[in-house]
Amino acid sequence: MRRIAFQKQVSGFTLIEVMIVVAIIGILAAIALPSYSDYVLRGRLPEGTSGLDTMRMDLERYYQDNRTYASTAAATSPCASTRSLQYFDISCPTLTNSEYAAQAVGKGPVAGFTYTINFRNERYTTAAGPGYSTCSTNSNGWMMRKGQSC
Repeated sequence: MRRIAFQKQVSGFTLIEVMIVVAIIGILAAIALPSYSDYVLRGRLPEGTSGLDTMRMDLERYYQDNRTYASTAAATSPCASTRSLQYFDISCPTLTNSEYAAQAVGKGPVAGFTYTINFRNERYTTAAGPGYSTCSTNSNGWMMRKGQSC
């Protein structure tokens, strides 16, 4: 009498194959996540610089109408109060009759970034995040990416 052995056909992945796939995914994530985080951060920075440009235009219009940057009895300067945006607060730490300096201070995920513009249209990065340069000259004053120089 002959015995017939039935062999099950097994399909699927072995534990080692699954571990290799997990390791590959982990390596790709370790490379991609910092790049993506920096990309998202760079996407939030223009809010501060465009807010400063808007403040500058408002102040120049105000100056043309009132011949002063400061508030008068008849009109309130655009710098009289802080403008709060999603990621930046825009204020004027320096405001006199003949000059101003407007500043965008980062908050939340862009905390640590501070951009400045003055009545001469000089642009400065007075504080920046890790890997970003500060710039005390007007040559290219707003640092928007890592490794950028003045």
